[in-house]
Amino acid sequence: MEEKSWIVNIAGLDFDMTVCMMVLLTCALIFGFVMYCSRNLQLKPTGKQNVLEAIIDFVRNILSSNLPSKEVNNFHLLGFTMFLFILVSNMLGLITKIGIHNSLGEEISYWKSPTADPLVTLTLATMVILLTNYFGVRKFGLKGYFNNSFAQPAKFLMPVKIMEEFTNVLTLGLRLYGNIYAGEVLLTLISSKLAPSFGAASFIAGIPLEMIWIGFSIFIGGIQAYVFVTLSTVYLSHKVESEH
Repeated sequence: MEEKSWIVNIAGLDFDMTVCMMVLLTCALIFGFVMYCSRNLQLKPTGKQNVLEAIIDFVRNILSSNLPSKEVNNFHLLGFTMFLFILVSNMLGLITKIGIHNSLGEEISYWKSPTADPLVTLTLATMVILLTNYFGVRKFGLKGYFNNSFAQPAKFLMPVKIMEEFTNVLTLGLRLYGNIYAGEVLLTLISSKLAPSFGAASFIAGIPLEMIWIGFSIFIGGIQAYVFVTLSTVYLSHKVESEH
């Protein structure tokens, strides 16, 4: 049966309430995690503070590898927030699955990874590209930004560089969506099709198979969060670093 999201029509516009709820849940989880780990900070960190500082250092290393050293502090918080949001979003769909069948026999999904929806990933990618251009204008001014971003190293490459802005949105967003969506689809097939297909034997065999795929999906989810932040900082470096 086809699985659909919970759609609500407001003033003639359709809103995917499943995605909206999962995005809000992701934000709430991140806020709670950071607030819990950052309470009672100490000069000699232990336990939960170590976890938070490890993530901060990890993201800082990503930025340091792609941005000029003087720019790292300016964009560290952006990279940290983006990494945590994508990481948690990638993991949510692995926790459980909530679906209810309506009168038409359609399964309405009330729980999934926000990043398993192309609108979410493409919106994130669009925000990244817009922010990189904004930071470029803020640093060099409109004329300097345009010359640095599109007229270097040769003006005849300008159409190609302008086209890259659009292709970067597609590649950044669809890469994340494709990996997370494919993982959730396979988990659904294992749990709803393979496991019950041959009775108890297939159910028992399906449990370790699903656990293995969940572990692999966790790994892929972490890698995709890393790749998204890395590519975002690469695009950002092209805008805030002078081309020579």
